[in-house]
Amino acid sequence: MFTGIIAALGEITALQPKGGDLKLVINAGKLDCGDVKLGDSIAINGVCLTVVDMDNQQLSFDVSQETITRSSLAQLKTGSQVNLEKALAVGERLGGHFVSGHVDGLGQIDSIKEVARSWQIAVNVPSELQRYIAEKGSICIDGASLTVNKVTAKGFEVNIIPHTLQETIIKDYKVGIKVNLEVDLIARYLERLLPAQESKLTPDFLKQHGYLAT
Repeated sequence: MFTGIIAALGEITALQPKGGDLKLVINAGKLDCGDVKLGDSIAINGVCLTVVDMDNQQLSFDVSQETITRSSLAQLKTGSQVNLEKALAVGERLGGHFVSGHVDGLGQIDSIKEVARSWQIAVNVPSELQRYIAEKGSICIDGASLTVNKVTAKGFEVNIIPHTLQETIIKDYKVGIKVNLEVDLIARYLERLLPAQESKLTPDFLKQHGYLAT
Protein backbone atom coordinates (compact mmCIF):
# COMPACT_ATOMS: atom_id res chain seq x y z
CA MET A 1 0.00 0.00 0.00
CA PHE A 2 1.23 3.51 -0.87
CA THR A 3 0.10 7.13 -0.45
CA GLY A 4 0.88 8.69 -3.82
CA ILE A 5 3.41 11.08 -2.29
CA ILE A 6 6.55 10.78 -4.42
CA ALA A 7 9.63 10.35 -2.23
CA ALA A 8 12.35 10.66 -4.88
CA LEU A 9 13.19 10.50 -8.55
CA GLY A 10 15.09 7.47 -9.79
CA GLU A 11 16.87 6.77 -13.06
CA ILE A 12 16.68 3.66 -15.23
CA THR A 13 20.19 2.18 -15.53
CA ALA A 14 19.29 -1.07 -17.30
CA LEU A 15 16.37 -2.77 -19.06
CA GLN A 16 17.19 -6.43 -19.56
CA PRO A 17 14.87 -8.84 -21.44
CA LYS A 18 14.65 -11.99 -19.35
CA GLY A 19 12.68 -15.14 -20.20
CA GLY A 20 9.92 -13.27 -21.99
CA ASP A 21 9.60 -10.50 -19.45
CA LEU A 22 11.92 -7.78 -18.15
CA LYS A 23 14.47 -7.06 -15.45
CA LEU A 24 14.49 -3.39 -14.48
CA VAL A 25 17.47 -1.80 -12.72
CA ILE A 26 17.10 1.63 -11.14
CA ASN A 27 19.41 4.07 -9.43
CA ALA A 28 17.17 5.17 -6.54
CA GLY A 29 18.75 8.63 -6.33
CA LYS A 30 17.83 10.39 -3.08
CA LEU A 31 15.42 7.68 -1.93
CA ASP A 32 16.32 6.53 1.59
CA CYS A 33 17.18 2.88 1.04
CA GLY A 34 18.58 2.31 4.53
CA ASP A 35 15.58 0.18 5.51
CA VAL A 36 14.95 -1.39 2.10
CA LYS A 37 15.53 -5.14 1.87
CA LEU A 38 14.98 -7.90 -0.65
CA GLY A 39 11.29 -8.62 -1.12
CA ASP A 40 10.17 -5.09 -0.27
CA SER A 41 7.68 -3.25 -2.46
CA ILE A 42 8.56 -0.03 -4.27
CA ALA A 43 6.15 1.93 -6.46
CA ILE A 44 7.79 2.90 -9.76
CA ASN A 45 5.64 5.36 -11.70
CA GLY A 46 2.74 3.99 -9.67
CA VAL A 47 3.49 0.32 -10.35
CA CYS A 48 4.14 -1.83 -7.29
CA LEU A 49 7.26 -3.93 -7.91
CA THR A 50 9.32 -6.22 -5.67
CA VAL A 51 13.01 -5.65 -4.97
CA VAL A 52 14.82 -8.79 -6.19
CA ASP A 53 18.40 -7.52 -5.96
CA MET A 54 20.11 -4.44 -4.53
CA ASP A 55 23.53 -2.86 -4.28
CA ASN A 56 23.39 0.36 -2.27
CA GLN A 57 21.17 2.65 -4.35
CA GLN A 58 20.93 0.24 -7.29
CA LEU A 59 17.62 -1.63 -7.05
CA SER A 60 16.54 -4.43 -9.38
CA PHE A 61 13.00 -5.59 -10.16
CA ASP A 62 11.39 -8.29 -12.28
CA VAL A 63 8.58 -6.95 -14.46
CA SER A 64 6.05 -9.54 -15.65
CA GLN A 65 4.46 -9.58 -19.08
CA GLU A 66 1.14 -8.65 -17.46
CA THR A 67 2.68 -5.51 -15.96
CA ILE A 68 4.43 -4.65 -19.23
CA THR A 69 1.11 -4.92 -21.09
CA ARG A 70 -0.99 -2.92 -18.62
CA SER A 71 1.43 -0.10 -17.76
CA SER A 72 3.72 2.43 -19.38
CA LEU A 73 6.90 0.76 -18.09
CA ALA A 74 7.55 -0.68 -21.55
CA GLN A 75 8.07 2.90 -22.80
CA LEU A 76 10.99 3.48 -20.44
CA LYS A 77 14.55 3.70 -21.71
CA THR A 78 17.96 3.74 -20.10
CA GLY A 79 18.30 7.19 -18.55
CA SER A 80 14.54 7.72 -18.10
CA GLN A 81 13.52 9.27 -14.79
CA VAL A 82 10.84 7.57 -12.70
CA ASN A 83 8.75 8.45 -9.64
CA LEU A 84 9.63 6.37 -6.56
CA GLU A 85 7.77 5.67 -3.33
CA LYS A 86 8.42 3.07 -0.64
CA ALA A 87 5.47 1.13 0.76
CA LEU A 88 3.50 2.84 3.52
CA ALA A 89 4.57 1.87 7.05
CA VAL A 90 2.04 1.64 9.89
CA GLY A 91 2.00 4.92 11.82
CA GLU A 92 3.21 7.10 8.95
CA ARG A 93 1.23 10.14 7.81
CA LEU A 94 -1.14 9.55 4.93
CA GLY A 95 -0.39 12.67 2.92
CA GLY A 96 -2.13 11.62 -0.29
CA HIS A 97 -4.71 8.80 -0.53
CA PHE A 98 -4.62 5.02 -0.36
CA VAL A 99 -2.85 3.73 -3.48
CA SER A 100 -2.40 0.02 -4.19
CA GLY A 101 0.22 0.25 -6.92
CA HIS A 102 -2.01 -1.68 -9.35
CA VAL A 103 -2.44 0.17 -12.64
CA ASP A 104 -6.04 0.28 -13.86
CA GLY A 105 -5.24 1.60 -17.31
CA LEU A 106 -3.27 4.03 -19.43
CA GLY A 107 -4.30 7.65 -19.87
CA GLN A 108 -3.06 10.06 -22.51
CA ILE A 109 -2.01 13.65 -21.94
CA ASP A 110 -4.35 15.74 -24.11
CA SER A 111 -3.19 19.23 -23.21
CA ILE A 112 -0.85 21.15 -20.92
CA LYS A 113 -1.60 24.75 -20.08
CA GLU A 114 0.39 27.08 -17.83
CA VAL A 115 -1.86 28.85 -15.33
CA ALA A 116 0.14 31.30 -13.21
CA ARG A 117 2.94 29.13 -11.72
CA SER A 118 1.05 25.85 -12.11
CA TRP A 119 0.25 23.49 -14.95
CA GLN A 120 -3.30 22.56 -15.90
CA ILE A 121 -3.20 19.11 -17.47
CA ALA A 122 -6.05 17.39 -19.30
CA VAL A 123 -5.95 13.58 -19.41
CA ASN A 124 -7.86 11.35 -21.81
CA VAL A 125 -9.12 8.26 -19.94
CA PRO A 126 -10.24 4.84 -21.25
CA SER A 127 -14.04 4.71 -21.30
CA GLU A 128 -14.18 1.82 -18.82
CA LEU A 129 -12.46 3.96 -16.14
CA GLN A 130 -14.42 7.19 -16.56
CA ARG A 131 -17.18 6.16 -14.15
CA TYR A 132 -14.67 6.00 -11.27
CA ILE A 133 -13.56 9.63 -11.62
CA ALA A 134 -15.32 12.39 -9.68
CA GLU A 135 -14.69 16.11 -9.36
CA LYS A 136 -12.53 16.80 -6.28
CA GLY A 137 -11.95 13.08 -5.94
CA SER A 138 -8.52 11.43 -5.95
CA ILE A 139 -6.62 10.02 -8.92
CA CYS A 140 -3.13 8.54 -9.14
CA ILE A 141 -1.03 9.46 -12.20
CA ASP A 142 2.34 7.71 -12.52
CA GLY A 143 2.24 7.13 -8.77
CA ALA A 144 1.42 10.74 -7.82
CA SER A 145 -1.72 11.37 -5.77
CA LEU A 146 -3.65 14.24 -7.36
CA THR A 147 -7.05 15.90 -7.00
CA VAL A 148 -9.44 15.92 -9.95
CA ASN A 149 -10.29 19.56 -10.64
CA LYS A 150 -12.74 18.90 -13.44
CA VAL A 151 -14.38 15.91 -15.10
CA THR A 152 -14.53 16.23 -18.89
CA ALA A 153 -16.21 14.29 -21.69
CA LYS A 154 -12.93 12.49 -22.39
CA GLY A 155 -11.47 12.27 -18.90
CA PHE A 156 -10.40 14.84 -16.35
CA GLU A 157 -8.19 17.84 -15.56
CA VAL A 158 -5.70 18.29 -12.73
CA ASN A 159 -3.67 21.25 -11.48
CA ILE A 160 0.02 20.66 -10.82
CA ILE A 161 1.68 23.05 -8.36
CA PRO A 162 5.36 24.05 -8.74
CA HIS A 163 6.54 21.73 -5.92
CA THR A 164 4.97 18.69 -7.61
CA LEU A 165 6.47 19.69 -10.95
CA GLN A 166 9.92 19.93 -9.37
CA GLU A 167 9.75 16.65 -7.46
CA THR A 168 8.14 14.34 -10.06
CA ILE A 169 8.43 13.30 -13.70
CA ILE A 170 5.33 15.38 -14.49
CA LYS A 171 7.63 18.27 -15.42
CA ASP A 172 8.73 16.21 -18.45
CA TYR A 173 5.22 15.44 -19.72
CA LYS A 174 4.42 16.19 -23.34
CA VAL A 175 1.08 16.12 -25.13
CA GLY A 176 0.37 12.62 -26.41
CA ILE A 177 2.39 10.58 -23.92
CA LYS A 178 0.83 7.66 -22.02
CA VAL A 179 0.61 7.69 -18.22
CA ASN A 180 -0.27 5.07 -15.62
CA LEU A 181 -3.65 5.60 -13.94
CA GLU A 182 -5.00 4.14 -10.73
CA VAL A 183 -8.51 5.15 -9.73
CA ASP A 184 -9.63 5.65 -6.14
CA LEU A 185 -9.92 2.34 -4.27
CA ILE A 186 -13.13 3.47 -2.57
CA ALA A 187 -14.85 3.94 -5.94
CA ARG A 188 -13.93 0.40 -6.98
CA TYR A 189 -15.22 -1.18 -3.76
CA LEU A 190 -18.43 0.83 -3.92
CA GLU A 191 -19.09 -0.45 -7.44
CA ARG A 192 -18.59 -4.02 -6.23
CA LEU A 193 -20.92 -3.54 -3.25
CA LEU A 194 -23.74 -1.63 -4.93
CA PRO A 195 -25.29 -4.49 -7.00
CA ALA A 196 -25.89 -6.44 -3.80
CA GLN A 197 -27.49 -3.40 -2.19
CA GLU A 198 -29.65 -2.21 -5.11
CA SER A 199 -32.78 -3.92 -3.81
CA LYS A 200 -32.35 -2.12 -0.48
CA LEU A 201 -31.94 1.38 -1.92
CA THR A 202 -35.52 2.48 -1.43
CA PRO A 203 -36.65 5.94 -0.25
CA ASP A 204 -37.47 4.46 3.18
CA PHE A 205 -33.99 2.93 3.45
CA LEU A 206 -32.33 6.24 2.53
CA LYS A 207 -34.47 8.16 5.05
CA GLN A 208 -33.68 5.66 7.78
CA HIS A 209 -29.97 6.10 7.24
CA GLY A 210 -30.03 9.88 7.02
CA TYR A 211 -29.61 10.36 3.27
CA LEU A 212 -33.06 11.86 2.74
CA ALA A 213 -35.01 14.30 4.90
CA THR A 214 -37.91 12.73 6.73
